[in-house]
Amino acid sequence: MAVNLATIESVTKVYGTRALLDGVSLGVSEGDRIGVVGRNGDGKTTLIRMLAKLEEPDGGRITHVGGVEMAVLTQHDSLDPEATIRHEVIAGRADHEWLGDSRIRDIIEGLFGGLDLPGFPDGLDTVIGPLSGGERRRIALAKLLLGSPDLIVLDEPTNHLDVEGIAWLAQHLQNRRSALVCVTHDRWFLDQVCTRMWDVQHGSVHEYEGGYSDYVFARAERSRIEATEEQKRQNLARKELAWLRRGAPARTSKPRYRIEAANALIADVPEPRDKSELMKFANARLGRTVFEVENITVKAGPKLLLEDLTWQLGPGDRIGLLGVNGAGKTSLLRALRDAYTSEGDIQPASGVVKVGKTVRLAYLSQEVAELDPATRVLQAVEQVRSRVDLGKGREMSAGQLCEQFGFGKDKQWTPVGDLSGGERRRLQLLRLLMDEPNVLFLDEPTNDLDIETLNQLEDLLDGWPGSMIVISHDRFFIERTTDVTYALLGDRRMRMLPNGVDEYLQRRAAMAAAAAAAASAAASVASGATGAAAAGGAEDSAPALSGGDLRAAKKELQKLERQIAKLDQKESKLHAQLAEHAADFSKVAELDSELRAVREEKEELEMTWLELAEQV
Repeated sequence: MAVNLATIESVTKVYGTRALLDGVSLGVSEGDRIGVVGRNGDGKTTLIRMLAKLEEPDGGRITHVGGVEMAVLTQHDSLDPEATIRHEVIAGRADHEWLGDSRIRDIIEGLFGGLDLPGFPDGLDTVIGPLSGGERRRIALAKLLLGSPDLIVLDEPTNHLDVEGIAWLAQHLQNRRSALVCVTHDRWFLDQVCTRMWDVQHGSVHEYEGGYSDYVFARAERSRIEATEEQKRQNLARKELAWLRRGAPARTSKPRYRIEAANALIADVPEPRDKSELMKFANARLGRTVFEVENITVKAGPKLLLEDLTWQLGPGDRIGLLGVNGAGKTSLLRALRDAYTSEGDIQPASGVVKVGKTVRLAYLSQEVAELDPATRVLQAVEQVRSRVDLGKGREMSAGQLCEQFGFGKDKQWTPVGDLSGGERRRLQLLRLLMDEPNVLFLDEPTNDLDIETLNQLEDLLDGWPGSMIVISHDRFFIERTTDVTYALLGDRRMRMLPNGVDEYLQRRAAMAAAAAAAASAAASVASGATGAAAAGGAEDSAPALSGGDLRAAKKELQKLERQIAKLDQKESKLHAQLAEHAADFSKVAELDSELRAVREEKEELEMTWLELAEQV
């Protein structure tokens, strides 16, 4: 029988006149993997802080079993700013000691991208003080995971991690024996890691078995049976359930009879998006040209990020953009935005960005725009306009859109200065949508948003008829809101990924393996040279390829790169033709067949490139 590690008994917590938690009783046992969800401000962080005894309840009690070791990741780290990463993470271990420990190597490589900590100026000897919040958070997480606690408590552990980092962390936590309690809005992560859910709502905590998909089903089923949820929330739950069941049936772990019940529940729920109908609206609002990029080079200061990129964003395109940090995702969006705001006068370092005459761009950056703290929420929205046309005959007042984004009638009169970070992010999104754009650039839109708000945003975007580029490390949001995925892999090019995030992770793993093989080959060459010198050899040993062979290999690599670039351009043109002939089914079938052939040819060339790159 599993040992109970921590118990919450009849706990109450009051802020002002509001009971944030009211008579809550819960328990955490060995082997539990619990995900905590709920709206911002409903008490998720307060709950886990009290569980970890970092905060005292106003009533009730929290008990830990004797000798239990607990590790907690809060939203504010306690790292010594004067210390180095080595001091905080490696903690006095000699290099031969920690390098010989596969567990330590795995954690450092998984969270920092390599044992030499690429991206940190002095590697492990980098001083912590000047680092960003995201970098400090990775250090705090590494320090926590290197321990051996019985219970791990994590508050938003996926913040500041990229797609690879999140995938690594999910796998790492699956393999650990420690119990886990985790607050996160990353629904893919919850599905991968958690086997139970705590839903914090209106002072109470509802428990559900299974991961996020099972929680969505149980919540929708509960709403249907009890008929206590308001209609809007029930429809959102059913719509998301439809997405989960149709998009990835294997995610749920429920018995067959419950799956059949879920299918009956969503029988009358349409697909999240009517793509052909949205495409018609987008063409009407945007015309043929949105953004066309011809042979552009994008730089960040002296650093070259993208080179000779030719690509286009067409009417109705919904693009997800993935990539390693520093590969140029945000810089690309800024280059497109600058061309739009300057009416073509500001262009990248080389090449041309063409902008359609009818484009109305809204750009959600990672920075939250500052507003007068005394302004009320509704006033801040009405400053943009009082009513908004969302397409397909949907029109909303500022107040109605506020309610859809979680600002109820009382909250609409709250001063902006009193809003939390997540609420300000919601308000920023609201103001953008009120300006009736037909092109959206969303740079990490899920930051600081709770799951319910994400559901509402996704529902709103389902019927939004325009072009969209989304940069996000939230895998669920990317898959849910976009139709096509592109990636920047750090090699100054952009590639389309037919298989989405899974293909991105596979390509990154292949690149890492190729880099490791190249490093191993270089080490072997160096070792051979040292051995020859020690034996009194008169000549240095040669590299794996030398002279004419090396030159020929480099020429072949350049030839392959040109061929792949041409196929990228051909792929982009085919997408444009597909959009143009969307109503001609025979033409669409012909173009689709041609597109598949282009993709297959490109994949073969890319694999050849990787194999050859290992030898150069």
